[in-house]
Amino acid sequence: MIVLDLETSGLDLVKSGIWQIGAIDLNNPEDQFIEEARIDDEDIISEGALKVTGKTEEDLRDPNKQSQKKMFEKFIEWIKNKPETNFLCQGPQWDFSWLIIRIEKYGLGKPFPYRALDLHSIAQIKYREINKDFLMVGEKSDMNLPNILEFCGLKDERIQMLGGEISKEGQPHNALEDCKLEGECFSRLIYGKNLFPEFSKFPVPGVLRK
Repeated sequence: MIVLDLETSGLDLVKSGIWQIGAIDLNNPEDQFIEEARIDDEDIISEGALKVTGKTEEDLRDPNKQSQKKMFEKFIEWIKNKPETNFLCQGPQWDFSWLIIRIEKYGLGKPFPYRALDLHSIAQIKYREINKDFLMVGEKSDMNLPNILEFCGLKDERIQMLGGEISKEGQPHNALEDCKLEGECFSRLIYGKNLFPEFSKFPVPGVLRK
């Protein structure tokens, strides 16, 4: 299984670009992928994306960086010989849609299956098993990544946004670091144990231990 996370220049699936891809092979957690690229000339940039990543427009359009197409070619080369290429994402409908749109744009085929695991759903099911109800705000699920991290006994040290503005200062978002957080949560939710050494300082909550 491949943990996948993308950093984009905005929220528009078609008009924004992807400037960073992070991935980790959970069958071998030391096998990790991280690449950055310049977005395409026509891609738009939102202020919110710059705030959450700590980047500037010049960073995302740096002509010295590889093209998005080249970054995707490297990603496809990295995953093609993996024994299992299903993705695990916080919201696969989001990350997966970005992938499909871009590989079709660049004519790169599709070397991975349509199925993906949703960390959000896994966390909600486990939360309901323990608390007899889902974590909701009104009629909407409130199991975003910050709340999944809290549920799994981890500290969210990243910048947090609310309504397009920074609601909590912290570290800029990074695709590989987010993959590590998601992979660690998956391990705690499914196996009840720590995965990455850097998170061992945060005990696995007793309700999640096997």
